[in-house]
Amino acid sequence: MLKAVTLKEIERIFEIIEPLGISREAVVIPLRPQHPGRVRILPNGKLEIVVERDDDLDQWIAGLSDRIAALLNRSD
Repeated sequence: MLKAVTLKEIERIFEIIEPLGISREAVVIPLRPQHPGRVRILPNGKLEIVVERDDDLDQWIAGLSDRIAALLNRSD
């Protein structure tokens, strides 16, 4: 169980969003993980990525790019 989102997890997320052309400034990553983790667009237009707390973090991060792409495609 992940108790807090650290720089290690944030850097892994940045490695995923940058190839998608998403600026670090356009993303909000809360430091408290939750179950389930989620990706959504906030009212201010920023992308919020709430890191998964209970499930396997590597698997969750591996699917993050697809979840972001699906969300952005729905929002167009």
